[in-house]
Amino acid sequence: MKLLRIKAIAKKELIQIWRDPLSLAMAFLMPVMLLFIFGYAITLDVNNLKTVVYDLDRSSMSREIVNSLKASGYFTVLDYVDSPRDIDRFLDEGRAAVIVSIPRDFSERIRRGETASLQIIVDGSDSSTATIALGYVSAIIGTYSHKVFRSMPPRIDPRVRVWYNPELKSRNFIIPGLIAVIMAVITALLTSLTIAREWERGTMEQLISTPVRVPELILGKLLPYFFIGFIDVIFSVLLAVFLFEVPLRGSPLLLMVFSGIFLFGGLGLGILISVLAKSQLVASQISMVATFLPAFLLSGFMFAISNMPEPLQIMTRIVPARYFVTMLKGIFLKGNGLHLLAFEALFLMIYGLVIFALANLSFRKRIS
Repeated sequence: MKLLRIKAIAKKELIQIWRDPLSLAMAFLMPVMLLFIFGYAITLDVNNLKTVVYDLDRSSMSREIVNSLKASGYFTVLDYVDSPRDIDRFLDEGRAAVIVSIPRDFSERIRRGETASLQIIVDGSDSSTATIALGYVSAIIGTYSHKVFRSMPPRIDPRVRVWYNPELKSRNFIIPGLIAVIMAVITALLTSLTIAREWERGTMEQLISTPVRVPELILGKLLPYFFIGFIDVIFSVLLAVFLFEVPLRGSPLLLMVFSGIFLFGGLGLGILISVLAKSQLVASQISMVATFLPAFLLSGFMFAISNMPEPLQIMTRIVPARYFVTMLKGIFLKGNGLHLLAFEALFLMIYGLVIFALANLSFRKRIS
């Protein structure tokens, strides 16, 4: 391979990108827009749960429990009802997610040292929100119960400590994974149009007639998008740290090195799709299906891989975004180093080389 030929192809591709506003927008604006939209839209935090109170006791203790729920910041009391029918109406109409029902003898039973019942009704149509709401209620009621019966200390006093994400903010683990998903889609989508564009414009025959070899052509096409992808990664990391306030505890240099390895494989996949498709429309559609769905569903970005059926867990092992998600979360939240992420880096390196080789072989078959 000659560097001069690679440089000439790369310069030609840069000129085409610069003259195409759509490619420029796709290269620089789309990653930022996707990060903004998904970063603010996707959240697993549950706040301001709409709550209705059915208080038959109407005592200072019952009011104290309701005030404890409101003071937590997780519950917003909309109304106080006087009839069980009103409870059904609020739940049926979706106007409330939590109902707190306090019986008449609630405070009396507590004063007598007996066990007092407290009914919590949660709308289970959204199972994840309902589970989190029940956890919040249990914690608040448990704290209140310990306060009331502090003369009887518990036999077990757990001291819980959460590492890496002490405030349990979903944004802290969603944003790093989101960067991996966006980069997987953008890189493949950008390069999937390169070779196909040459075929559609009729300029590929001119390139074939030149002394440029296939690896030189592919590398020349890939290099401009590699630097564009690198700039996108830097912008995404800066937005994650300074806008979304995700802590970056690991090495920024290591993060950039791993990102470069991932970008090489993602861009190579786009080149391979472009070689096989020969049509920009078909290539863009294939790249979206081949990258977005696996990266979003099978990378561990949103759904824990350990909770998936065994066949799907096996399928995730060939999804490169899975390893990049692990890298980003490890560097951002845990400050992991190379010794803990060596396997993921090795897999991405092998993946990139295999995809690059397949692109070369496929292109030779097309021009033979």
